[in-house]
Amino acid sequence: MFLFVGLGNPAESYANTRHNIGFRVIDALSVRFKASHISKPQFFGALYKASNNLFLKPLTFMNNSGKSVESVVNFYKPEEIAVIHDDIAIPFGSVRIKRGGTSGGHNGLKSIDSHIKADYIRVRLGIGAPKTGQDAADFVLSDFSKDELPCVEKLINYAVLICEELLIKSFDEVNRQYTSKKGICAENG
Repeated sequence: MFLFVGLGNPAESYANTRHNIGFRVIDALSVRFKASHISKPQFFGALYKASNNLFLKPLTFMNNSGKSVESVVNFYKPEEIAVIHDDIAIPFGSVRIKRGGTSGGHNGLKSIDSHIKADYIRVRLGIGAPKTGQDAADFVLSDFSKDELPCVEKLINYAVLICEELLIKSFDEVNRQYTSKKGICAENG
């Protein structure tokens, strides 16, 4: 069983923010796999299942994402977990895939790391970086610009492809094939 977790915040006012790109990937995966909604109150999130795969959007707000992930992990005991999240440390439109590591200051990852072992796959989606002097929290909670939206859609579709590939290929193969340092929206990227 594979558990895919997309990070974000549940309130409608956050729906189109940079911080919610993980939620948007889970929404796309749920549609792609025709997943059934199987949420229960003890999961603290929106949980979907298709075949032997789970798709989770923790509804605890970002800083408590680990509470939801831990509950689902304890109940279903998945063999593999992939967390899809925004990352300000990599360029907009770029993708990095890694296993384990530190939270890099991401509060959602900090919460997950405090509840389960940190040895899960991370699908890091580059959302750009704050401008000099701009608060990082304000930046991640801002909406993507109109000019960025076409690339955001490509980024979401690329993340869905990565998740599909993780189901049939080894982590190392997927990492080699799909990590994008230039950015998927760059020409020849």
